[in-house]
Amino acid sequence: MHRTHTCWELRKEHIGLQVSLSWWVDDIRDMWWMAFITLRDRYWVTQVQVSPEESAPLKPEWCIKITGEVVWRPGWQENIDMKTWEIELNAQKLVVLNKCKELPFPIRDDHWSSEEHRFKHRFLDLRRKPVLDNIEFRAKMNHFTRNRFTKSWFLEVQTPIFTVSSPEWARDYLIPSRVNPGKFYALPQAPQQYKQLLMVWWVDKYFQIAPCFRDEDPRADRHSCEFYQVDAEMSFVEQEDVFIIAEAFCADLVATMIPEKKISIAYERITYHDAMERFGSDKPDLRFGMELQDVTRTLNDWSINFMADKSCIKCIKLDAVHTSDVSRKVVEWFEKICKEAWAWWLPWIKRGDELAGSIWKLVWEGQKTALQEITNTKDGDILFFAIWSHAEVSKVLNKLRLHLRDVFTLANKNELAFCWITDFPFYEENETSGDRDFGHNPFSHVVWWVESLKTKDFADIQTNQYDMVLNWFEIMSGSIRNHDPEVMVAAFEKLGMSETDVKERFWAMYEAFQYGAPPHWGFAFWFDRMMMIFKDEPNIRECYAFPKSWKAEDTMMWAPATLLDEKVLEELGIEVLNKE
Repeated sequence: MHRTHTCWELRKEHIGLQVSLSWWVDDIRDMWWMAFITLRDRYWVTQVQVSPEESAPLKPEWCIKITGEVVWRPGWQENIDMKTWEIELNAQKLVVLNKCKELPFPIRDDHWSSEEHRFKHRFLDLRRKPVLDNIEFRAKMNHFTRNRFTKSWFLEVQTPIFTVSSPEWARDYLIPSRVNPGKFYALPQAPQQYKQLLMVWWVDKYFQIAPCFRDEDPRADRHSCEFYQVDAEMSFVEQEDVFIIAEAFCADLVATMIPEKKISIAYERITYHDAMERFGSDKPDLRFGMELQDVTRTLNDWSINFMADKSCIKCIKLDAVHTSDVSRKVVEWFEKICKEAWAWWLPWIKRGDELAGSIWKLVWEGQKTALQEITNTKDGDILFFAIWSHAEVSKVLNKLRLHLRDVFTLANKNELAFCWITDFPFYEENETSGDRDFGHNPFSHVVWWVESLKTKDFADIQTNQYDMVLNWFEIMSGSIRNHDPEVMVAAFEKLGMSETDVKERFWAMYEAFQYGAPPHWGFAFWFDRMMMIFKDEPNIRECYAFPKSWKAEDTMMWAPATLLDEKVLEELGIEVLNKE
């Protein structure tokens, strides 16, 4: 047996016991009369006393086995930072199990190396304690979630991974079929259709921690290729029931996993329209104020050339307590941030004994008073303006608001501000092509049913969809589902699909809904994103044992790879036209 104990287990009550420990050499300290090795395993570290001759050939990260007697550590060697400081192991036999060649980077908890370098050698990066902590945290969060839903009578069902292409959110990953030449499977973007079909069966409460696959560009809060969600569906419930279940899960999860963080705002409900008006975003961070203020009418009345007749003018206020160090250079930096959101420039005014700012010369005393009353400004406050269409103004000021949050530390990372965003528009317009498409889930219920779909304009059609937002991140999305085939057809007809098209593409759902399908609701928590917030990780990639890089590559396994075997391509009926 390679080990009788772990490094964590040995304490003073084990003194005199013969034990064996195995794993990596963490550190070596040679003295003229003896040497000390710090042995590290997954659980902790233990100091081992060996002869200088035995320690001489050893190097950090060598895998060794040590057999010896647990002894009392002399008082002058005490190290209260080690939980095993009271004892050490007096080595009687040392066996090298495997050597370690020169490391590409030091195995240190605080060591910084490029993401590309770390992910290429992820098998070594996994030896760092912060990485292990995240993996253990994820395992506990998995365990808690599974137990929590199971105890609430949710039935865990694994839905298929090989399925058919679906119009949910993003591009699919397609898999060619060898058995059915010329046909393709698709990896599921979400188990949406399957979980709704379960509601037609005996299952009235379903859940799974589901793998999902989307061909999307990665970003800090969105992992490449694959992610996991806590997926749930229920029959015979209403929106309030769903909210109660979701809120209780979040409250228990926070109390169990991160008791050091406190819920400062508990599930405030905001409509999509109000969220866009107040924050310029449908995922607002409520830990701080700085809400958008509409001054369109007031500033249009001023007849200032660059403001007159603009469709939307809004501003946000930076309080005086933060403005002492805000120079023109700093404002230019803020303006650069806004230009990343396609702003032309950043007009601003600072209130004080003398009005200052980029547009102060254009403002006379009466206008100054009017603006002061609307925005409730005090001496030292700065107003930043955005001027253009409603969508552009919202985008610019949302970006600036979040940037000011980070620069001036306006939000406490140990505070959790949950809120619900409700009453989403069912359809949206693609900003690039101008085409109409579903804004969120195409299988959601529609407010006012078929009459709304047949008579209302696209922009006026609302759906019973809801998102849960935490500290600016969307962590859950859901809706009341459509269980009526007539409504389902009408929703797709609005986008130019005929009833025949709907039947062919979604035959299972169309057919199943005609066999007594109950009303049902559902949601999905973005598991990885919640963990990222809980662990204060700046990037979601740190929440995976084997993450993809920012280029959507597995640099350790060299994936994606060029398929060089022509025989395999021939079996699949695939011809690569341009290998470059």
